[in-house]
Amino acid sequence: MMSTVLSILVLAAIAMLLGAAMMWRKGDRKRAMLMIILAMIAAINVAIWTLPDASGEAPVSKAVR
Repeated sequence: MMSTVLSILVLAAIAMLLGAAMMWRKGDRKRAMLMIILAMIAAINVAIWTLPDASGEAPVSKAVR
């Protein structure tokens, strides 16, 4: 289940970046920057959950147990 949530989060981050690009072209730079920041936060959250720690195990594999 957790891998599904992380996959959806990655897809949402990609969609936010695409939406930010469209907003940037329209001239709404403030909302575009906010969407970029939100996409970066989502990507960092995915990285935190999937990168292994000092013991070599990823937190996502610990959460599944």
